Amino acid sequence: QVQLVESGGGLVQPGGSLRLSCAASGSIFVLNTMGWYRQAPDKDRELVAAITRGGRPNYADSVKGRFTISRDNAKNTVTLQMNSLKPEDTAVYYCRTTTLSGVDYWGKGTLVTVSS
Repeated sequence: QVQLVESGGGLVQPGGSLRLSCAASGSIFVLNTMGWYRQAPDKDRELVAAITRGGRPNYADSVKGRFTISRDNAKNTVTLQMNSLKPEDTAVYYCRTTTLSGVDYWGKGTLVTVSS
């Protein structure tokens, strides 16, 4: 079992920045890809960014150049630095990890609101 706890959400003005963090605990020695997803009201959950255990990132087109994902395998954390935030980035952001055996785990989510 893997537990994921997100932190860092909140209210920010357009153009501002936020930093989301996700800490994994439990059977963490089997973690593979870690990533961030988001779900806005009345929309499907979508990939924001993911990063492999080796550090290769993948971004949604809508956040390229504005968001940066990173991970610390020693601390079992994944971080999403979000810059130049837009109102359309408003959503609940979820941390997700996939184990080497292909099992998915999700955090409970953290709300990001971009509004003036």
